[in-house]
Amino acid sequence: MQRIVAITLGGLAVVAMLQSPSATAQSGLDRKLQTAKKLDCSFSTFATGNWDNNKPSLTVKPAELKAAFKSINVDEGTAEAETAYGQSFISVRYAQGYLHIMQMSDAGPLYLTTVFARAAGEGRMMAVHTRLEYSPTQIPGFTSRPEVYLGTCAVG
Repeated sequence: MQRIVAITLGGLAVVAMLQSPSATAQSGLDRKLQTAKKLDCSFSTFATGNWDNNKPSLTVKPAELKAAFKSINVDEGTAEAETAYGQSFISVRYAQGYLHIMQMSDAGPLYLTTVFARAAGEGRMMAVHTRLEYSPTQIPGFTSRPEVYLGTCAVG
């Protein structure tokens, strides 16, 4: 029995040693998100949801969307968006490697940007941005259906 315990503990020690560099890097990314004051994001792929004849569908396309947030205060749960469309209520929450930025418009739409504590090259982190809104009329260049964007953010 003691031999089994010793082998198990030895195996766990080896696993811990093999994972420690990535765990250390991961904790650094976590700390960076926890203390974020600014985000500059770019998204290069998006999917638009629709209901064709009452059946849900998705269309995936390339995108060129930018999103930026400043004056982020994780402790107070606040931030400001850099946008041409005026102010909106923004709520910020950090939880276990995820930084969530939620924007709610008085007009109804909900936008959510999440940055993951996962490296995406060139000092950036993986991110997703969703736009939850629906309008019966589709106007090119404006969100009228649910959208999900994938990209990266620089955290400052």
